[in-house]
Parts: sequence; C-alpha cells; structure tokens
Amino acid sequence: MIKVEDIVKRFGNLEVLHGVSLEVSRGEIVSIVGASGAGKSTLLQIIGTLMEQDSGSVTIDGTETRGMSDGELSEFRNKHIGFVFQFHHLLEEFSARENVMMPMLIAGVASAEAARRADELLALVAMSHRAEHRPSALSGGEQQRVAIARALANNPSVVLADEPTGNLDSATREDIQKLFFELRDQRNQTFIIVTHDDALAQMSDRKIVMSDGRIQ
Repeated sequence: MIKVEDIVKRFGNLEVLHGVSLEVSRGEIVSIVGASGAGKSTLLQIIGTLMEQDSGSVTIDGTETRGMSDGELSEFRNKHIGFVFQFHHLLEEFSARENVMMPMLIAGVASAEAARRADELLALVAMSHRAEHRPSALSGGEQQRVAIARALANNPSVVLADEPTGNLDSATREDIQKLFFELRDQRNQTFIIVTHDDALAQMSDRKIVMSDGRIQ
C-alpha cells in the first residue's frame, strides 16, 4: 500500500539518504530503527510529504505524491496520513475533543459530525472521560492517546509515528505500544514507526534497520 523507490535526499553537499526503497502492506506495523543521524526521521518526513526528496518516488494507496502543488499535498496529507510525534503538538487552547475534531474540520466535515466522530475515537483510545479537558490537564500518556486519536481522525491510509513513546515512563510506554496493535487489529490500520524503543521495534511485524542513510 506504500511504495518508496530510490529516495535520495541532500542537505547542501551532504547526502543523507542514498537511494532508499521499501514497501509496506496495508495493516502492517513497521518499525524503523538505527543510530541518530541514520536518516530515519528524514525518510519518515518524506513519506509524510512534509519534506521533498531530491529524487525517487513515494506512492501511498495508489497515489504518487511527487509533483503535487503545496495545496494538493496539504489536502492529501490531511485525508491520507496521520502523524504522531514524541511531543504531542496538541493545541493548548482547545479540549481533547476539539483537538481530535480539528483535522476533520479542516477537511470540511460538519462540526456536529466531527464532534460525534471525535467522541468515537476518544472512546477507542480510552479517553472519553477526559474529552473536555485541555492538554495542560492531561498526563503525558493521556496527551499521546489524544494525539493518536487525532491522527486517526480522517481514517488515514497510514499513521506515521516519530518516537511516539520516547517521552513516556515505562508503564505508559507499554500502554501506548499495546494501543498501536489494538488499533491495527480493530481497524487494519497501517503504522510506520521511527523508534529507539527496542521493545516496540521487536513487537512490530517488521523491523527495518537504517545506517548512514541506507536500509541495512
């Protein structure tokens, strides 16, 4: 469902990705591991259309992303790609429900329908009881659960997660790890996860090791 072919990325004279290729099937959980500077996050940002490659192609659910305008990329990203980061990037002035609603509102979903779907997603990640709370009133693990619900808002083809458990204590980390697999089992959700969390990497369907801008 995701096909990455011969991705090359340079920053000035420094080539950080050297012809990277990989494929990911629908419903698969793939982890990408490697030392800092290996190119993991750069690859994830290119797959997520947040950064443009110098050469090569990314195809998601039958659509090649290269050549789209900024507006087309924004619309594609909103509808087809969910993001979960180490730091949750929730909007502080909004409640958990409103944060989950935001991608749907951007996509043109009516407010009442977005609220209904947000409540369903918060229930899915066991956060219904915190729907009215703002991020400052939530623990780190609770914020990450809301961020995961937000990533699922528009039923994306893939969720891209960059160190999603890196800022959590061990017990909360295990809860989030389990949640990814529950979501895969319940929704056939595809995940690509960049992580230094060896337990999460070992649980994944596939562990891809990167070194010096290449898949080993």
